[in-house]
Amino acid sequence: MLQIVFNEISAAELSGLDTLEQLELLEEFKVGKEDLENLNGERFGKIERDGTVLYRYRSKDYRFYFEVRDGAVIVHRVLHKGTFSDFLFRSKMPLAEDEALAGSKHFWKLIDEGRNARRM
Repeated sequence: MLQIVFNEISAAELSGLDTLEQLELLEEFKVGKEDLENLNGERFGKIERDGTVLYRYRSKDYRFYFEVRDGAVIVHRVLHKGTFSDFLFRSKMPLAEDEALAGSKHFWKLIDEGRNARRM
């Protein structure tokens, strides 16, 4: 398993959930190298833009968006699936969630905010 590091934004997003939900999500969120080598699209996905690789992990109604650096998982954002379901509905895009997000400037702005946030 890789070490998981939350930044101040992703930590705040997670801490905004009720305690039991936090514990359940954290219990499930485990990332190993084999998970990233064998992306199944269900739990783990991959989003790319301009050579930047970002991974997605789905758990219940939440999505963890992270990158791997120096053997650590750096979590940039923890977002509710409704954030993107609503986006896809409003934009009427006939794409899969990961594909649609890869082309969304709004999504990358959220990720960049997380990437630039202080790590906890």
